[in-house]
Amino acid sequence: MGEERARARSGTRSGGRARPSSGTRAREPRLTRSRSRAGGVVAATTARLGLSSTRRAAILAIVVCALALTVAVPLRNYVAQRQELSAVTAQQQSLAADVARLDEQKARLQNPDEVAAEARSRLGYVRPGEVPYVVELPNTPSAADMEAARKATPWYRTLWSDVTQGAPK
Repeated sequence: MGEERARARSGTRSGGRARPSSGTRAREPRLTRSRSRAGGVVAATTARLGLSSTRRAAILAIVVCALALTVAVPLRNYVAQRQELSAVTAQQQSLAADVARLDEQKARLQNPDEVAAEARSRLGYVRPGEVPYVVELPNTPSAADMEAARKATPWYRTLWSDVTQGAPK
């Protein structure tokens, strides 16, 4: 090791040849000493590839964008599938609740007394010997009927009724 240092100081290489003079020798990148190995690697890369820090930053930005685009599509698909799965799960729970309600109604309608009560209320059935009574309430005119009747009367009668009886509220 010490022998190599001595040769480097004296200007000879391991083959015994002398270094070319400073005027004719090819320019080799000089590495500065740094505290970390990463700094030396960056300096060596900068010198060997001829990349400035701006170019390195641009290349790094391109690589990061490419990685982001590579990850974006599968991530979007994953999120869409999770949303669809949650919607289908909610629909399945709703349908399960409907099935439970219908099963309960089916079990309730197995009782003949319940069927008879439904027939009496929905269909108006009566038992033999019973007298059915139907109560009919008078029809109240709808708002559309009232408006049609008001438009059918002439304006002067409407005015006279408003003056004598007061305006409708």
